[in-house]
Amino acid sequence: MQSNLKPVVIGFFHPYCNAGGGGERVLWIGIRAIQQRYNFVKCVVYTGDSNVSGPEILEKAKTRFNISLPGPVEFVFLKNRSWVEAARYPVFTLLGQSLGSVLLGWEALTSYVPDIYIDTMGYAFTMPLFKYIGGCQVGCYVHYPTISTDMLARVGSKESLYNNSSLISNSRLLSLIKLLYYYMFAFIYGMAGRCADVIMVNSSWTYGHIMYLWKNYKNTSIVYPPCDTKSFQEIPICLPQDGVIKTIISIGQFRPEKDHPLQLKAFAEFLKGQPKSSRSQYKLVLIGSCRNQDDADRVDNLRELAKSLSIRKHVDFALNVSFDELREFIGSASIGLHTMWNEHFGIGVVECMAGGIVMLAHESGGPKMDIVIEWEGKPTGFLASDEKSYASAMETIFSLQPEERSVICHNARSSVARFSESAFELGFLRCTETLFMGV
Repeated sequence: MQSNLKPVVIGFFHPYCNAGGGGERVLWIGIRAIQQRYNFVKCVVYTGDSNVSGPEILEKAKTRFNISLPGPVEFVFLKNRSWVEAARYPVFTLLGQSLGSVLLGWEALTSYVPDIYIDTMGYAFTMPLFKYIGGCQVGCYVHYPTISTDMLARVGSKESLYNNSSLISNSRLLSLIKLLYYYMFAFIYGMAGRCADVIMVNSSWTYGHIMYLWKNYKNTSIVYPPCDTKSFQEIPICLPQDGVIKTIISIGQFRPEKDHPLQLKAFAEFLKGQPKSSRSQYKLVLIGSCRNQDDADRVDNLRELAKSLSIRKHVDFALNVSFDELREFIGSASIGLHTMWNEHFGIGVVECMAGGIVMLAHESGGPKMDIVIEWEGKPTGFLASDEKSYASAMETIFSLQPEERSVICHNARSSVARFSESAFELGFLRCTETLFMGV
């Protein structure tokens, strides 16, 4: 593109841009791709991370993800991020957060009006605001639908889960009321999504749900999130040796949906099946970032759970680790563990597979549909769904012969090359071209 074109301001709505998770990797690599391709673009990030400075945010992106931007970024620090926090809405959480996102979006719009607006965190209700009041070209990158048909099914079946309390699941009347509320919300959510000029989704699972809910068939594309497969593929594949601690690692933010309690319970179940004399050979390391006090409280609760399961001495917590530290953990691990039901994609899953360790993921969502699949007729890892199946899979993996393990690790490493940063950049730039044409 030539520099004689008019300057274009592109605003990225990402209230938690300093969180250090997979969504933030998408944000920074998306900005990097835009800056590398267009020399007439000004990038603005709307964030609620007002406790840190812009340079500190960019430094964390470099430390956590090994990402440096070729150009400057302007930050618009929003004062009312609490409006989108789940803790603010003990009931009608989805509706409360969505209405809160409109208020936060209004603060962003009145602070700075861009030419192009991209929501990279899943706040679909901000898009009509920027399109119809701000007059912007509007796009989004959807990591996870705010509501899904699976959520509707779980409420309809009266199944208790972190987002469907036993009080509701045990009551036919309350379940019916919640189901009606969900269907009404899904209808409004679809209306908001249909106004987008460009929709990028991160997996086959997310694509199916967004197509069903938003019905924006022409403008929706799958763009797999960027994984630093190259850096992890440089890690030597090491097979477990006798006398060396056999480590299972989990990579993921300490959010309720990640279901870390299932990891602890499955690991405890696995250890029960091992001779007491050999249990000291095994260790579980939970690696993840803490965004706020709620996340820190969850870590404390997990420590207590590990203690009550009598496995505390076998469990370590590695919080807010750097990129180099993450590579070290992967390089010394035997199994990568993932337990989130209907994970939209699973960057941590890809990182483990690229790093040459055997992956054990939840049998649902992105890991099942896109990642831990047969590749060239050979397995790339294992899937499980509950404590016993996870414990059984751990037993199977640790019992693999060196040749069997080597085949799985090398095949998995080859398969995840399709999730590279360069593949994401090509897809991201291809989709966002449409937005520039409308400016």
